[in-house]
Amino acid sequence: MRLLFIGDIVGKPGRQLLKRAVAGLVQQQEIDLVVANVENAAGGSGITPETGAEVLAAGVAAMTSGNHIWDKREAIQYIGIEQRLVRPANYPRGVPGHGSCIVHTTAGEPVGVLNLMGRVFMPNTDDPFQVALAEIERLKAEASVILVDFHAEATSEKIAMGWHLDGRCTAVLGTHTHVQTADNRVLPGGTAYITDVGMTGPHDSIIGVEKGAALGRFLNAMPARFDTATGDPRLHAVIVTADPTTGRAAAIDRVSLTRAEIGDLP
Repeated sequence: MRLLFIGDIVGKPGRQLLKRAVAGLVQQQEIDLVVANVENAAGGSGITPETGAEVLAAGVAAMTSGNHIWDKREAIQYIGIEQRLVRPANYPRGVPGHGSCIVHTTAGEPVGVLNLMGRVFMPNTDDPFQVALAEIERLKAEASVILVDFHAEATSEKIAMGWHLDGRCTAVLGTHTHVQTADNRVLPGGTAYITDVGMTGPHDSIIGVEKGAALGRFLNAMPARFDTATGDPRLHAVIVTADPTTGRAAAIDRVSLTRAEIGDLP
């Protein structure tokens, strides 16, 4: 089984890349299922029913998120309707939506998708390490293959989660920092790991934001409107190869494509 996980989609540039790339990647790489992080898909911050529908129509089977999931008011109602959109499972009890879902490959094989959020330099939430164990056990009743999107700031916390879940799930895939790391590997217990999948959006930017406004925040500490940049759009993702029976990963490969390279896909 080959699973494509697409890193944080940022605004319209990210959605446009997604629409151009998914079908070609699925054909070229023989992908069985596509998952994408969408917490920045609407205007660079949050998700709406319209942008969610656009992502799903591009061929994405499940959408993960993170701390920006509530940035658009429409998301509160949308997440209760759209079962393929998940928010971090370690939000306190009673928060709208759910933290995991089961989706199926083109061959009908079940895949569990779990979303968690870190606590270092992030909003106050429940313990993701304990929640992860409970959620994975619940998902295992329906699926052997389980992908975990760990949306976190601190590299150390992400690496700790990878070792914590090694042998318990198919993959622990870091998101949030928008910079693809080069530490993709399969851990000894058979869990694929990467600290950050990267960003699908404008890379001529400061993590997706127009450089001037973001740089100004560092120079003078004054508030500024953050608009999504447009230059040099690229798609960042990983492909996880897994055994559908055992759920163990065999490989994890990074994907980094420019708009021109996406245009050369089938």
